[in-house]
Amino acid sequence: MKIHKNDNVVVIAGKDKGKTGKVVKAIPKEDKIVVEGVGMVKKHQRPTKSGQKGQVIEKAMPIHVSNVRLADVKKPKKEKATKVIKKA
Repeated sequence: MKIHKNDNVVVIAGKDKGKTGKVVKAIPKEDKIVVEGVGMVKKHQRPTKSGQKGQVIEKAMPIHVSNVRLADVKKPKKEKATKVIKKA
């Protein structure tokens, strides 16, 4: 996997196409990553203690690595996606 934790990425496919964010967590076994502010889902949480109310929490869900590209490091203002090529 070419994308690692703390990399800046641009989403190129899916409902959040065009958004940018920082990789919070990488899951290499599943080829997925968690990007802050991307793939947000509302989860209903039960009360953990008696007398406490249940709540709705927004949580960032993992997205597949093929749906993101690294953000251009040389031109951070443009926020364009770049291809990564590994040279031998």
